[in-house]
Amino acid sequence: MRRKFALGGRYRGRGICHDGFRNGILNKAAVSGLLSLALAGCASTRHEMPRSPEIVPPAAAQPEQTPSPAQAMIDSATSMIGQPYRFGGAAPGGFDCSGLVSYAAAAAGIRVPRTAAEQLGFGRPVARAELQPGDLVFMHLSGKELHVAIALDRQLFVHAPSSGGRVRIDSLLAPPYAKGFIAARRVVSSTAPN
Repeated sequence: MRRKFALGGRYRGRGICHDGFRNGILNKAAVSGLLSLALAGCASTRHEMPRSPEIVPPAAAQPEQTPSPAQAMIDSATSMIGQPYRFGGAAPGGFDCSGLVSYAAAAAGIRVPRTAAEQLGFGRPVARAELQPGDLVFMHLSGKELHVAIALDRQLFVHAPSSGGRVRIDSLLAPPYAKGFIAARRVVSSTAPN
């Protein structure tokens, strides 16, 4: 027995939505509904016109800013962190305290005397509370008559400590430096940032 709705059977084209009249009405209703939905969606959706990209003239090449003398001095000294202490040393490979100061100052274009005692008389005196980056910090430490370092701020400094040591950063708040502070000197005319 054949099924009534088999393809190619005599009932093909008859039934729901296959009748010509119903088919036309349903098709119109479907098209009308879809069109209404599409138009309603267009009406409620905010469309923005794409903006043309703004043309911005290229920025004028700005000259590379050179660091202040104080910053150049600090950069030079801190780049030597890890270098060994060497009595009389004033170049990569080994530094004593005043050698590190003279090396870093020279990199900043500042000529300072070579020994710590001479450096103590160079520049102008600065109170401990007024330390600025690049100032020289002088201390009296056991085993050393005079020790000099470069201030990084009011607390930290970079220096070549002593025999067996390496260039490093220490704090004026830590022993033995807290009690050893004796003076500070400003060797650059202005250490304020540019």
